[in-house]
Amino acid sequence: MRQEVAEACRRLADAGLVTGTSGNVSARAEGLIAITPTGAVLGQLDAQDIAVVDAEGSVRAGGLAATSELGLHLGVYERFAAGAVVHTHAPVATALSCVLDELPCVHYEMLLLGGPVRVAPYRTFGTPELAASACSALEDRTAALLANHGTVTYGPDLGSAVRATEVLEWAATVYWRAAALGSPRVLDETERAAVVRAALTRGYGSPQPATTGGDDG
Repeated sequence: MRQEVAEACRRLADAGLVTGTSGNVSARAEGLIAITPTGAVLGQLDAQDIAVVDAEGSVRAGGLAATSELGLHLGVYERFAAGAVVHTHAPVATALSCVLDELPCVHYEMLLLGGPVRVAPYRTFGTPELAASACSALEDRTAALLANHGTVTYGPDLGSAVRATEVLEWAATVYWRAAALGSPRVLDETERAAVVRAALTRGYGSPQPATTGGDDG
C-alpha cells in the first residue's frame, strides 16, 4: 500500500497536478491508512517515506510525520466508503475555485464525479473546519473544489481516486476554455440521466467483446 501511494504521487507529479510539497495522497486497507508525509516533495517519494496511521491518526509505521492535512483524509474516511483520498493544488481547478461557487456539468464525463462539482467555502489548511467544509461539498460526489485552495477526490481504491483528480482537472480545463469563448452550455438533469442509462446499457468505460459479421462463405 505504501508503494502504491508513492507511485500515485509520482504519477500526479508527472501530470503536473502536484508540484513540490503541495498536495497529499492516502490509501486505506484493513483499518490502516498509508499517507504522504508532511514537507516532502511528492514527485520524489518512495515507499519507505510513506507514513502509516490508524483511524485515529496515530502513527503505526514510517519515520516521518503524516501530512498536515491528515484531518481532511480522516474526515473523508470516516464519512464515506473511501478506499483512497487525493488532495491537490491542480492549477486550472484551483484557479476556478477562486471564482466559482460550483463547476457546472459541461461534459458527461463529469458524471464519474457525480455531476456538477461543488466548491467548499474557504477554510484554513490543516484545520477541522477545512475537513468539515470539504466533506459537506463531497456529499453524493467523489470530487470537490476547495475555495482558493485546491481539490479533493476519493474512490474505492487509489486508481479511482487519482482518476477522479485527472477528470476534475480535465473538466476544469474544458470549462475554462469554453468560458473564454462564450457562455458554456450545461447538461441538465434529464440529459445527465440519459447519459447514465446509455452508459449502463452499453457498458461504457469497460472493454467490450467484438461482434463478428455474418458467414463470409
